[in-house]
Amino acid sequence: MNTNSRAARRAAVVAAVTCGGAFVAVLAAACGSQAAAPPAATPTATGSASPSATSSSAAAVGVPRMPASQCPTSALHVTVDVAKGSAAAGTSYVPIDFTNVSDQSCAMYGFPGVSFVTGHPGSQIGDAASRETTFGSETVTLAANGGTAHAWLGVADAGNFPASACHQVTAHVLRIYPPDQYASLYTSFTSPVCSAKITGGSTPLTILPIRPGLGNPGTVP
Repeated sequence: MNTNSRAARRAAVVAAVTCGGAFVAVLAAACGSQAAAPPAATPTATGSASPSATSSSAAAVGVPRMPASQCPTSALHVTVDVAKGSAAAGTSYVPIDFTNVSDQSCAMYGFPGVSFVTGHPGSQIGDAASRETTFGSETVTLAANGGTAHAWLGVADAGNFPASACHQVTAHVLRIYPPDQYASLYTSFTSPVCSAKITGGSTPLTILPIRPGLGNPGTVP
């Protein structure tokens, strides 16, 4: 991807989420030039650096760091709030909302792993969501018994891709791995999607990092 395409793509994400789905010319250009990022179908393990070394390094440069212990999957309930979604130039953005249903506070940091699946449980449909790293990660604390966090999911119109490469189907279920967790959650969300894995160019799904509260148009990211 050249520098101009990357800049257009970053502007597109901000425009679609911040402006509640305003149709802007830059997004139209970005939709066809998204670069594939490392898939996030499953979460990655915490880094091997010692906690003390990581804390000292992060504190020295003022960079947010991953909490020592993230919210376990068992503490979370997940939904997709379609009513709060937005769309622009062939890509829809919906917030994935996480609620802490345990009696202890916990923290979330980074990106959830998200993919469409055939059922609960089921096999994966197409590509997992690639990580939109334009925005940095931050630690979000969820209060006990009701604290919330969210992450925006971008779903490109399956019609953006050649039919022979996409093999469009209608999916009804999302599988979601909370950050740094190996057990998944499932929630209903119906959308036309590509059942084939897309190689090169844009990606059908993108996921943004965890942010506090419920997702609402006008929040960034």
